[in-house]
Amino acid sequence: MAQDTTVPKLNFEYWLDKAVEWGQATTLESQKDVCLHLPQLQEFLHQLYETIKHLQGSTAAIEQFPLIGQLLGRLCWNPFVIGYDESQKVLMWCLCCLYSSEPQNAVELKANSWVRSLLCHLLCSCKWEGNEVETSTFISALGYTSADYYYHLVKNMVVSLVTELRENQFNGLNIQESVSASHVNAVSIFCVPLITLPDLTPLLETLLLYHGGSSKEILSSEFLEAVNEAVLKKKISLPESAIFSLWLRHLPSLEKATLHLLDRLFSIQLNSLEEVARVIKDSLLPQAASHPAIFRIVNEIFKNALVETEGASEVMTIIQVFTQLFLQAYQNENKQRKFPLKAYFPHHHQPLVRGLVRRPFELPTTYWSQHLKHISDMLKALVEDTNISSLTDLFEIWFLVACFGEWLDIAAEQLLKAAVEPDAVLWLLAFYYCPKNENQQRTETMVEAQAVYNNLMMVFSCADLSVKDLEAAVHRITGIEQCCNQRLTTHLLTNFLLFSAGGHKIAQECICHIAEITDTSKEVYYLLIRTAYRFNNSGEENQRTVKLLNELLEKLTSKV
Repeated sequence: MAQDTTVPKLNFEYWLDKAVEWGQATTLESQKDVCLHLPQLQEFLHQLYETIKHLQGSTAAIEQFPLIGQLLGRLCWNPFVIGYDESQKVLMWCLCCLYSSEPQNAVELKANSWVRSLLCHLLCSCKWEGNEVETSTFISALGYTSADYYYHLVKNMVVSLVTELRENQFNGLNIQESVSASHVNAVSIFCVPLITLPDLTPLLETLLLYHGGSSKEILSSEFLEAVNEAVLKKKISLPESAIFSLWLRHLPSLEKATLHLLDRLFSIQLNSLEEVARVIKDSLLPQAASHPAIFRIVNEIFKNALVETEGASEVMTIIQVFTQLFLQAYQNENKQRKFPLKAYFPHHHQPLVRGLVRRPFELPTTYWSQHLKHISDMLKALVEDTNISSLTDLFEIWFLVACFGEWLDIAAEQLLKAAVEPDAVLWLLAFYYCPKNENQQRTETMVEAQAVYNNLMMVFSCADLSVKDLEAAVHRITGIEQCCNQRLTTHLLTNFLLFSAGGHKIAQECICHIAEITDTSKEVYYLLIRTAYRFNNSGEENQRTVKLLNELLEKLTSKV
């Protein structure tokens, strides 16, 4: 073979002749010649890449360099050429230049398919194992077994690509950047069939965190969807920062992740909110929601789910647990990175937002009643303002309050357990169960709730209480036509049975009876598991109440 290594720049004919002469380097002579010319070949490929990286797709590249496909194809199948990660990397970048992100004709479509197959060949170690006979001499000379060689080759190539992308990321202000947006897009496409390959994980992470200097999305939607699918199915494990970046840059992936979470929660038997919280936290959505854009989108999806299910108790409970976990993640955020609350709730009355986001455990229990009155007073002033005229605005306010439903459950308890101003707390509950006041609906609900509350307080201290003593209140519930009044009264009575001295004795019989005849078994069940969740997190001194709560949950589980 010729030993002259002085090669004119971009001499395609010379390097194509060499590639044909080498074949797949099956002879010792050809292997030596490849090694002899490899430095010049790598220099040539770098020059080629710098020349074609600004061309748009395969048509322009082929017009300028008609032999480029033959040359790159032969080099990609030469194990002694691609045996070096630097050669492999620059071949990959050259192939990316031939990929058309928006193919205009059949030639470009065919070129895309050809380029994709070559990239898969370069990236996927399993395809190289079939060439073990041809490469065994080369591998043995390096002191590797076949499996070790391909593992290290893929690993080195990925490290090389990651390094180049990261350097280019920091070189974003340099006009002569080494990696163009279209080429990064092409790399993302070629990763799609290999998403679950463990050695590719660092490259996936780097791509997801890569933005370059383009204002448009440079990663292919096919790649983003494939990564999201693999993450949701637990086929790959990526750092949280990479997953959050995925959801930030690709709205369909965030929507799919949220709907996937809801489907998962609906498909399992929710015996406790600890289980609900574990599933939600495992989804990473509460942590990701520390970014306001993600929070607002997830919140909007939850809101639509609530509307579509007509306010289903399980959906409302899921939203409330999600909100609590979001607040945990938000409060754990570094102060320097923390966004203001207004970024999450930009269209809401900020003093009301600040009142609702205060977690109960952050305040002394003796201050709860005062805090609830403060929330109720702000809310009442807000919804009775003449500016709140549309049902849409009213619904937005109601949904905000409902997301922080922990305060609503505490409000119903405080009516029975503490010295409170009942009118303010009852109004808060009346608004939740009946936000609209058309035809004085909320006013009627308020009157109804006051009557039930007064009746219950009259017998609250009775140690020896019978079902007959509560028949009047039960009759009122079953006779109420308005659903909102019925649900509020059921809420009050359930808490009465849990926390009153004489309610424990008749609680099981009474609650099961009410749940059956008023078709509110789900609402009672979710009220109880929310109460149990709060007790487990904050503690409840009255062990009789805790024991009764567990017994009621066990009895109602089969009914929901």
